[in-house]
Amino acid sequence: MLRTGQQYRDSIRDGRRIWINGERVKDVTVHPQFKPLVDIRARIYDLAHEDATRDILSYEENGERYSVGLKLPHSRDDWHAKRLATDTILEDVGGVVTRVGDETAGEMWSLYDGQDILNEVDPRFSVNIRNHIQRVVDRDPFHVSANTDPKGDRSKRPQDQDPDMLLHVVKETDAGIVVRGAKYETAAAYANQAFTKPTIANWGNSELSDYAVGFVCDFSSPNLRFIARTGFAGRAPAEDYPLANRFDEVDCLVIYDDVLIPWENVLFYQHTKAAAFIRATLHRYSAFAFVQRNLKLADMLIGAALWNVRQTGLENQQAVQEKLATLACYREGINAHLTASITNAEKSPGGLLMPNQSLLMTGRVHACSQLHHMMHIARELCGGQICVTPDAASFADEEAGIWLKKYYTLNENWDSNDRRKLLAFARDLLNSDYAGHRLTFQLFAQSPPFAHLGAVYRNFDWNDALRFTKKSAGLSDRILTAQR
Repeated sequence: MLRTGQQYRDSIRDGRRIWINGERVKDVTVHPQFKPLVDIRARIYDLAHEDATRDILSYEENGERYSVGLKLPHSRDDWHAKRLATDTILEDVGGVVTRVGDETAGEMWSLYDGQDILNEVDPRFSVNIRNHIQRVVDRDPFHVSANTDPKGDRSKRPQDQDPDMLLHVVKETDAGIVVRGAKYETAAAYANQAFTKPTIANWGNSELSDYAVGFVCDFSSPNLRFIARTGFAGRAPAEDYPLANRFDEVDCLVIYDDVLIPWENVLFYQHTKAAAFIRATLHRYSAFAFVQRNLKLADMLIGAALWNVRQTGLENQQAVQEKLATLACYREGINAHLTASITNAEKSPGGLLMPNQSLLMTGRVHACSQLHHMMHIARELCGGQICVTPDAASFADEEAGIWLKKYYTLNENWDSNDRRKLLAFARDLLNSDYAGHRLTFQLFAQSPPFAHLGAVYRNFDWNDALRFTKKSAGLSDRILTAQR
C-alpha cells in the first residue's frame, strides 16, 4: 500500500483553493514557494521503494509493505525502527523537516489510548478512531494536524464574540456535521488530510459545547480555503540561503466555510471533558518525533560552528572548546532523553508501547528551552563574518570576485568558494528570517513552554521523592493522610 512520490503529487492536484502573496495557486506541486517541500515529501515516499532504504522506511505484513513511521508502536524495536527511519530521511534530504507525516500520526494514537474515557462520555466514535488509524496505515496519506484557531478575545467565551473565532459545529445532518471557523496548519496546502482538534476554550462549566469537536478532514473537501503566509523559498538566491530555499514548510490559515464532515470522520464531539483529555495527552507519542528533529538541528549547529573554528585555526583555544562542549552537552542531553525514553518505555492505556512520558517530556523542555541559547553560542563561534559576507553573485563577478577570492581564501585546504558556502549556510541557519521562523515555530509545532512544563508536572513521579524525604527526615505517617 506504499505510495510513490508521483502518486502523492497526483493526489494533491485536486482543485483545492490556495492563495499566497495575493495570488491564487494553480498547481501546488510546481509553485516555486511550495515545490521544494512537495519534492521532499515525494522523495520520502520514493525512499520507501528504493533498494538501499526500503527495509528501513517500510516493513512487510501479509504480502504488503507499509510505512514504518505510521506503524502502531507495540515494542521497543518498533521505536528503534522509527528513530532509524527518521534519521535516514533527514540524512537523505540534508536537513531538518518538521511536518512530513510521521510526527502527526502519533497524535491519532493518543485517541486510540483514550477510547475508554471517550466511551464514558460518548461511545459513538470509538470505531471511527480505530478505522482511521488503520486507514492511515493502509493508504499512506500525507497526514498533518490542525492546531490553533485565531481565538479572538480570550477574555470572553467564544459564544460571546464572533463565534467563528474558534472552529465549531453549526449544523448536524444525516450525512455528518457542518463546521465553520479557521485553523492554522503547517503543510496543509500540500497534505492530504488533517486530524483537526479543538483549542481549549473558555467553556466555563459547560459539559457540552459545539466547539469541542475533533475530526479527520479531507483537504479535497469543498468549501475549504488555504491562505498561506509568504514563503522563504525563491525570495533570495539558493546559493546565499540554502536552507530557506529547501526546507520552508509553509503554514496556512485554513478556512472552514461550512465544511461537511461525514459522521465516519468524526472522532469526538460536544463533550468538553473529552476535548480537554485529548489536548492534555496529545503529544504522548508525537513529541518523540519533534524532539528527534531538534537532535538533527543540534548536529547542524555543532557542524557549522566546528567547521568554522577549524578553518580559522581557533579550535585549540580553551574558550572555544568550552563553547563547543556546551553545544555537545545540549546535543547529548537530547540524545540521552530520547534513548532513555525508549529503554524505559511504558505500556499505554490502550495497550501500545509509549516512550517513558517523564523522560520524553523533560527531554522536550531541554531541547526547546535551550535552543535559542545554543543558536547564540553557534553565532559566537561562527563570528561576525556571517552577517557581513557579500552574496554569491559578487563572488562570481569578474572584477569583484578577484578581491573576494583573495580575502576569503584561508589556506590550501579552504578556498574562497568553500568559505563562502559555509558562511552562507551558517547565516541561514542562525541569522536569517528563516532562522528566526524556525526558532519561533517551536512555540507552534511543539506548543508553548508553559504547556511543556505542564506535561512534565503531569508525568513526573513525585511520590518517590516524597517517600524518600519522609524517611530521611523521620516524618510521621500522619502526613500521608494530610497529603491525600
